[in-house]
Amino acid sequence: MDTEVNPEHPVSGASVPKRPAPRLPGREPELNRLTSLFPGVLGGTAASAILVGEFGMGKSATLHTAAALAADAGFTVAIATGSRLESHLSGGVARQLADALAGPDAARPPVADLCGPAGEGEALDLFFRIVREAAGQRPLFIGIDNVHLADAWSMRCLAYMRNRVADLPVLIVLTALTGHPPHSEVALLEMAGCTKVSITLNGLGDAAAAEILGLAGGELAAACREATGGNPYLLHALRPRLLPGADPHELGSSLIGQVLTTRMQEFPHAPAILHAAAILGEDAGFDLLARLAGVDEFDALQAIDTMVRLRVLNNSSQPTLTYAFVRNSVLKDMPQTTRAVNHSRAAKLLSEAGAPAERVAAHLLEATSIRIPWAVDVLRLSARDAVFSGRAELAAAHLRRALEERLTSGRRMAVLLQLAHAEFQFDPPGAAKRVREAVDTVGNRETAAHIASAMLLSLCGGQDARLGISAAGQIAARLDAGGPDAVWPLLCMTYLAEAGSRLGPPPEFRDFEEQWAPLTDPAAQRSRSALLALDAVRSGESAQEAVGHFADALSQAKDSADRNPRRPGGDEGELFEQHYFFTLATAVLADEPAHVDRLCRVLDVEREPWDVHVPHGALPTLARGIALQASGDLQRASVHFESLLRRFDERGGTTTCPVGVLCAAKLVECWVDLGRFEAATSLLDRMDFVASQGLFTHTYLLYARGRLRVATGYTRFGFEDLLSCGRRLAHHGMRFPGFVPWRAHAARAALALGQADDAARLAEEDINASARWGAARPHGTALTTLGLVREDDEAERALSKAITTLRSSPARLQLATALTELGTLQARHGQSEKAIETLRQAVELSEHCGARPLARRAAEELRSARRALTPAKDNEHGLTRQENRIAVMAAQGLTNREIATALHLTRRTVELHLSGAYRKLGIPGRAELGGALAKSQRGN
Repeated sequence: MDTEVNPEHPVSGASVPKRPAPRLPGREPELNRLTSLFPGVLGGTAASAILVGEFGMGKSATLHTAAALAADAGFTVAIATGSRLESHLSGGVARQLADALAGPDAARPPVADLCGPAGEGEALDLFFRIVREAAGQRPLFIGIDNVHLADAWSMRCLAYMRNRVADLPVLIVLTALTGHPPHSEVALLEMAGCTKVSITLNGLGDAAAAEILGLAGGELAAACREATGGNPYLLHALRPRLLPGADPHELGSSLIGQVLTTRMQEFPHAPAILHAAAILGEDAGFDLLARLAGVDEFDALQAIDTMVRLRVLNNSSQPTLTYAFVRNSVLKDMPQTTRAVNHSRAAKLLSEAGAPAERVAAHLLEATSIRIPWAVDVLRLSARDAVFSGRAELAAAHLRRALEERLTSGRRMAVLLQLAHAEFQFDPPGAAKRVREAVDTVGNRETAAHIASAMLLSLCGGQDARLGISAAGQIAARLDAGGPDAVWPLLCMTYLAEAGSRLGPPPEFRDFEEQWAPLTDPAAQRSRSALLALDAVRSGESAQEAVGHFADALSQAKDSADRNPRRPGGDEGELFEQHYFFTLATAVLADEPAHVDRLCRVLDVEREPWDVHVPHGALPTLARGIALQASGDLQRASVHFESLLRRFDERGGTTTCPVGVLCAAKLVECWVDLGRFEAATSLLDRMDFVASQGLFTHTYLLYARGRLRVATGYTRFGFEDLLSCGRRLAHHGMRFPGFVPWRAHAARAALALGQADDAARLAEEDINASARWGAARPHGTALTTLGLVREDDEAERALSKAITTLRSSPARLQLATALTELGTLQARHGQSEKAIETLRQAVELSEHCGARPLARRAAEELRSARRALTPAKDNEHGLTRQENRIAVMAAQGLTNREIATALHLTRRTVELHLSGAYRKLGIPGRAELGGALAKSQRGN
């Protein structure tokens, strides 16, 4: 590649007139270093320099430009060039120099005698005399281009001469190829051992590259410099190919590829390694290079070592070609069939080595017209990853390549549907055509239903889900002729996807009850149980009915897994992977440990989840975390959620995938109860509340944010979030009170805002909904809320009933909350002994749950209750602080109602405290109260 056009230059400074030296963009520093040697040489002291660089770095041009400048400075110039084709000719370079230095004067020894019959010593001395005589006339500039290709005899002549011209005005400039192995017995560095100046020509900068390309600079020039490494020869080759809109990293020249391949011919196995490195690109590794090149590992290592030294390959564990332009050029010089076959071989080697699907697919994409049946699965997997990483057009290219293979009708339909999803990102009309094309290929009903269901499972939501629902609907219509057993499982999955992606209420599936009756297929029966469960959940009428239907669906899925032990969960478990179904099932079953275990076993499948954003094993991990949170084990639940959230972050699904959003929302809720408000705030700041518009994603986020805002003092904003959460559920027709207990927290916020009527209304709605549903957790939670908005005995009865109800469920955190509220009420009503016992239980249970804010509040109430039970120090009759305070107010003339209002007590409580005071003071009633208190104080 170092074949740049040499500028015209004088070979004898005595006879050539001065002319302007040619300009070399970007080489001013190197030329300045060479010309800085001129004054010393003109003063009579020899000097030397070596220019070293890669192929095409401009060594020859720099040498000849320096020679022209030397001629202008008064030097006699003599330049010889080493040649690969003449490296075996003895004395070739020396003769070039001798001919240039001898000039027209015939009175000199014949140059031919340099390698003629004369003895070796005489011949060397003859060459030296020629140099000395020329230097005696004028300062001498001797240049040898490509000295690494000089023959051995010429190298001896040069070495002999260099040791004898120290006091002569001689400047010797050599150029050599970086890393080129010597062809003679004299090593380059040994021959030039006393060289004072060594100059390495590196790639040009952006400005010089832009000048060569005729550009004004900017990003394009920088990209060109990067693609070529700033190599001048490559930049000149790139310039005519730089058409508008072209990407420099994709351009190449077949001529450059041919030149480089030819240059590598002199090194054993280097051409094969060169071609293998071009094919592999960023996948180049030693083992793959050797295997693709078909070269023994020892021979491959030697070839790679040579090419690294020549800077053709990068010096790294992955010896790729140094520049993109070089790689593209080698590929352009390769026949298309050869390229395709080599790419298919590279894909096979990478697949066997366990490389990522994306890397294997990159080679399969280039292996056009080559039939590779195993490639379809790899291309589909890579396309799936590409779509969810925002590279839909690349995914479409992979899938179009997959369609070139011979496919069954089922596989073709699957690929077409996946291609429709990819094309939908940038060409919605084209995607619709792909769906119709896929529907036209429907053959086997069971296969078609499975593929359509898989598509629904693989799409997260929003517009993608709408595409999946449309495709599934068209396929279901095509399958309808096969009877209900053929179509109902797919219709069930379509319903679930639609219910989870729309904001309005889904259709009522109870209308199809009569059509379900004759179904005998297990998958159809499972669909029936699933939809009946969801219908019960949405109606909010019966927890027992909903749990029963979910249990039936779980049993049928487990039976399928038992029949197919190689795939635990089997295809039957895919229903529970659907985002909407999974979310509602876990919300209902959270208080059913046995069913949670069965659910996790069904979800714990060997294959990767359909949704690329969902990590393997994520759903059972999330289900167990939700169950732990429901039981009040906040620390362990947060560990599950945090570990899972890290995996969602790695896949970019935390803010986009419904399951990722659900995990984040549950973690925020958990952190609020743990008192980790800063962490919860930081996580919520990452979430996209505008994009997350699905029922169970946005609603859970609103609920979690509302709870956090109320807990951190932003009560008004939190109240609005909780109300918005309720409105969304109502709009969707969701009456299940255990989906998110938004009313309980909204009622507390309303009380804090002084909106007692709103709080009472919310509490009444919650108690009615939970009573219909009939599960312990929501009913106990609603009773606790009712106790907060009621007064006197009604409040205490509601809280006592809440505690009794919650003790029958695993909901320890809700039980601790109810105990705290009851203990606080008892202390306020003067029942200090009861309050202390109740609050002691509340502190112990809340601490066990890890709920630090609740534990602190219960502990504070407990301390207050204990202080209230301690007798006041300023009376001799043993009145408690509360009894003494009420007695003093009564003695001052306040009525029981006024005292109750001032102390936020009930009149009944005031009466009880006064009765106790009368008894301890030994008086019959209120009239004697003032005197008894005064007597007691005088006695003290």
